[in-house]
Amino acid sequence: MSGNGKKRSPLVAERRYPAGNGGKPGPKKKAAKPAARKAPRRKTAPKPARPKGLLGWILLPFRWILRLVWAFSWRIGLITALIIAGFSFYFAAQMPAITDLVDQRTRGSVTMTDLTGEVFAWRGDQFGGMITTDTISPHLRNAVVATEDKRFYRHLGISPRGIASAIRINLREGRGPLSGHGGSTITQQTAKLLCLGVPYDQNAWESEAAYERDCRRTTLWRKAREAVYALGMEIAYTKDEILTIYLNRSYLGAGSRGFEAAAQRYFGVSANQVNPAQAAMLAGLLTAPSTNAPTRNLERAQNRAALVLGLMEDQGYLTASQADDARANPATLSEQAAQQSGGFFADWVMESGPEFFTRSTTEDVIIRTTLDQDIQKAAEEALLTVFERDVREGSEAQAAIVVMSADGAVRAMVGGRNISATGAFNRATQALRQTGSAFKPFIYATALDLDVSPYAMIEDAPTCWQRRGSPEWCPQNYDRTFKGPVTMIQALAESRNIPAILLSEDVGRELVRNVANGFGLQGDLAAGPALALGVSESTLLNMTSAYAGILNGGSAVEPYGLTDLRIQGDPESLMDAQDAGIRERIIRTDAARQLTWMMTKVVEEGTGRRARIDGWQIAGKSGTTNSSRDAWFIGFTGDYVTGVWMGYDDNRPLSGVTGGGLPATIWQETMVRVLDGRQPTPLPMTVPQEPLSAGVLESTGGVIADGAILNLLENIISESDALVGQ
Repeated sequence: MSGNGKKRSPLVAERRYPAGNGGKPGPKKKAAKPAARKAPRRKTAPKPARPKGLLGWILLPFRWILRLVWAFSWRIGLITALIIAGFSFYFAAQMPAITDLVDQRTRGSVTMTDLTGEVFAWRGDQFGGMITTDTISPHLRNAVVATEDKRFYRHLGISPRGIASAIRINLREGRGPLSGHGGSTITQQTAKLLCLGVPYDQNAWESEAAYERDCRRTTLWRKAREAVYALGMEIAYTKDEILTIYLNRSYLGAGSRGFEAAAQRYFGVSANQVNPAQAAMLAGLLTAPSTNAPTRNLERAQNRAALVLGLMEDQGYLTASQADDARANPATLSEQAAQQSGGFFADWVMESGPEFFTRSTTEDVIIRTTLDQDIQKAAEEALLTVFERDVREGSEAQAAIVVMSADGAVRAMVGGRNISATGAFNRATQALRQTGSAFKPFIYATALDLDVSPYAMIEDAPTCWQRRGSPEWCPQNYDRTFKGPVTMIQALAESRNIPAILLSEDVGRELVRNVANGFGLQGDLAAGPALALGVSESTLLNMTSAYAGILNGGSAVEPYGLTDLRIQGDPESLMDAQDAGIRERIIRTDAARQLTWMMTKVVEEGTGRRARIDGWQIAGKSGTTNSSRDAWFIGFTGDYVTGVWMGYDDNRPLSGVTGGGLPATIWQETMVRVLDGRQPTPLPMTVPQEPLSAGVLESTGGVIADGAILNLLENIISESDALVGQ
């Protein structure tokens, strides 16, 4: 207590026991320690939520599988990406300079010109020279991109969207996923053109064609390799460099490798000069170059070009007015490309020329030939005209024509009714057919060379010959009649068989065979008396060249079509000077000229009357074989020798056709066109002097030959010495 109002000091007990404890001492407090720094609490991954309900338990295994697949997939994807990147960079490091890739042809090309120097045919792989995206027409570059790969400048070499779209289209159209549309980018197509960097090895491949077929094979593994190689190209080259390779390596039909060669081949211009219509047509060839080639089907090529023009317009490469103008004025072929003639002649030149510079050339070769395109066109038109006008529709009969000069220079050649064919069977050079009565002039040539007069009489009467081990052979004349004694002139004009056989036997078969061989009729000529009836075989080309020997005065000729050969860009010719195709003399000039006169009677009075042309002297001879399996007419004017053959490829008999019929008509139709506008050229012929009297020649087993063969040999030797002296 305190009465003085002062606040008392707390009692010891109060200090010891806090208030509110009933005055009892409380628990002893520990001295406060400074606050310790708390360690951060470690976060633990949340425990996976326990599945809730029955559905959760059902889905639980699938969640585990998805997590496992994801963990596996992204690791495999990463490894795969690294592998692809590694191979891509490897391929990129191996890429050569683009100049080494634009032309890797293993075959060269052959360009053929006619006798005036105009190009008319191409063979082999044509390469017009390197072009780049900067040197070609912008229309051409745009057409290619618009047609083949509109996202070319935006992707990395492959287009998953394009591949997926192509697979969808293929499946929808009932094909396999990799058949038809490929979805390949221009880079991938270039990779395929380069055969994924694998060069052609002639020791590893049967042929270049087999190598290229393998390069074009489409399999999953090859597509994968193609994609990796394409990525490597994108690393190594710029987009324009890749497009440059593509523009130079693409095949565009008709033997054209690259757009420069194609532009020259089809339009006669360089790739930097093509207009939108021409550019669209060229770009349209990429999908099917052989099928869409304008030389094969111009209308189809123009329709395809119209589609390309639509793509160019849609993608902004052409305005609407430009596209409409190009569609209204579609591309057409150049005059040379449109002719489509001379294919059989060009094939023959390739076969007959030196192999190293024709069929197997590795160089680009220019060949100058003897072809006259006007004469070639005349022959083609004549053949088609006669078949359309005079032959029943649906007939499978064939025909061939050869026109040549007297020295053997071939001016035109038609090897069949399909005049635009190339690489086809050539009936003018490859078909061995019996010559029939077209062989008879060589019998008369032999007799005339032995100084037998054309007015000599021969008995045309039934005659039989005994053949060893065979029954008697009793041939007939074509008209089944006999005229008794006839002159050699009449016998040849009417193509009578019995006089021809008798004359052949009288002058000696062996001598007749030698004369025929000398004029170029090679092969196994018949050994018996049937030799005179043309049972031996020959080609139309050889028969025509044999008649050329008659026209030129009795000298053999070697038919030829090649006059000059040189490497492209090299002014020096690789051929020695060629003194035409004239070879050794076979019969005397006077004998040849008398024979020529006798053969004019065939056309004027005999079996060749259908071949007459007003104002022109024409000599010729028809020929029809047994059962009319072959029909011939070969004749000549002062300038040209023309041979025509007609028959079936399977050797069936012709119906109502003889050599003096349709073949003579084809000959006449050809020569009317060839001679149009020319001044008549007289034939080099001698009209023989008619003797006061002429005896009848009898078959004496070669008496004439025995008495005159030495004179014949002396004449040949003396004339040959005269030629050498000149």
